[in-house]
Amino acid sequence: MTASSLTTGQIARLVDAEIIGRDDLVIHRPAALEDAQPGDICFIRSSEYAGRWATSRGSAALVSRGIDVPGHDAQSRALLVVPDADLALVRLLEQLDAQSPAAPAGVHPSAVIDPDAEVSPDASIGPHCVISAGARIGAGVHLVSLVHIGPGAVVGEGSTLHSGVVVYARCVVGRNAVLHANVVIGADGFGYVAGKAGPVKVPHLGNVVLGDDVEIGAGTCIDRAKFGSTRIGSHTKIDNLVQIGHNCTIGEGCIICGHCGIAGSVRIGDGVTIGGKVAIVDNISIGRGASIGGGSALVNDVPEGETWIGVPAGPAREALARHAAFRNLPEIARNVKRLMKARAEEP
Repeated sequence: MTASSLTTGQIARLVDAEIIGRDDLVIHRPAALEDAQPGDICFIRSSEYAGRWATSRGSAALVSRGIDVPGHDAQSRALLVVPDADLALVRLLEQLDAQSPAAPAGVHPSAVIDPDAEVSPDASIGPHCVISAGARIGAGVHLVSLVHIGPGAVVGEGSTLHSGVVVYARCVVGRNAVLHANVVIGADGFGYVAGKAGPVKVPHLGNVVLGDDVEIGAGTCIDRAKFGSTRIGSHTKIDNLVQIGHNCTIGEGCIICGHCGIAGSVRIGDGVTIGGKVAIVDNISIGRGASIGGGSALVNDVPEGETWIGVPAGPAREALARHAAFRNLPEIARNVKRLMKARAEEP
């Protein structure tokens, strides 16, 4: 990725920054402070990072307002002071990404498209993609390669589906979604009932509906509903290798980190954050704005706005108190043993 046409002055205007130093430096790429070379731009979000600026070889840095940056040479380098360096970096990366060439519209010769499918002429259909009968592909969609779109499925305009993505029958992908490699949308839910000869499979006749601006990481699977829909709200971001069971409803603007397992019929409110490797049992609710700490096992409903951690998970303050008490158990046991011994030796 390069940005050879962007000077520090142009970047400052893009991110509404105050420049301390030169505004004519040409920036080629973003880089970490320790890896930066002349022509690179870094970012400084804390005093810890600020201390590394003097020894960095980068030409410029985005820095959050209020952070003192020692060792800055304004004659040869530039600091771009912004309210929030992380958000400014996002805007810069978006600009750099926008300079990348868009996928050309059209259909690769190896793609297979059913005559009853509807594919926008503005879509880009890559090698070995399959689009089934009744499927609809919107304008500006990019199916990179080896993507399978099932019968009656819908992919909204501007969405990108990377290699190996499977969207099962009747499932819906909203506008401007990004599905990374090997995502599976709409496989059967894991539903069985006991029978005389063993487990009897429950048919799953529903679908999955993804809102707009949803991003789903590589290898994540979202199961179709038994009936009705498994729903993922707009602007929700899901990391790699997450399993979401049938009939779940996940709100808007949620963050779900990698290796989470969410059982069926879980209800998650808007703006919920779930850390990595969290296990959630079926049929519980997580209130709007709640946070679940990484590695937790959730077996009860979580009220709105609360932070829960632990195994089993509970309110953070209570869980930390339990953990502290647990760590003290060996010393408590030793003290009890000494007291019992002393009492036994009494005349």
